[in-house]
Amino acid sequence: MFRDRMDGGQQLARELLRYQKFHPLVVALPRGGVPVGYEVARALETDLDVIVVRKLGAPGNPEFAIGAIAPGVIEVNRLIVETYGIPERYIDQVIARERAEMERRERRYRSGRAPSDAAGRTVLLIDDGLATGATASAAIASIRKQRPERIVFGAPACACESADDLAHKADEVVCVLRPRDFGAVSLWYHDFVPTTDDDVTECLDRAAKARASVGSDPGGGEP
Repeated sequence: MFRDRMDGGQQLARELLRYQKFHPLVVALPRGGVPVGYEVARALETDLDVIVVRKLGAPGNPEFAIGAIAPGVIEVNRLIVETYGIPERYIDQVIARERAEMERRERRYRSGRAPSDAAGRTVLLIDDGLATGATASAAIASIRKQRPERIVFGAPACACESADDLAHKADEVVCVLRPRDFGAVSLWYHDFVPTTDDDVTECLDRAAKARASVGSDPGGGEP
């Protein structure tokens, strides 16, 4: 188990150190993935950005995902939609609502900074855990549109089956822990206090200031 997200990020960073020489771009999934991503970016002395992905919740049960939306990407699980007879009008409405929230969060988190360019770079996509993989899948599809050199997904704790499935979409999946009896992400942390929008903004601001003080030199290459 991990003490908290900081501890999880530090342990994950050790697993990802081999990518440091390629000056990777760390892209974290808010909110909980950002403190983890911050520790990875700090250890690898590289850039940190976010990609906001919003879950598309089912009617009357918003925690039950019928898909996800990320910049330039909409993924809808048609099997679930057909099984439960979810109307297309509802899907259009939830997509519009979640797209607006996605754009609002991106503006707030970046504080006026432009999104990082992933073209030709090794991207380390970071979250605090991998349960179903729906959010990570949408994020990978979105980042692929920028033509990165490769995408490596990393998390301190991953459900074994989900990690295996995600390996077909990412170029590599790196997990510190990969238990078969996963349960929930929170079970693998002693302290799993919710990450706030202010926490996300603070991590991104600190990372940007650290990079500005030393400069950066993006690069690619094969590990």
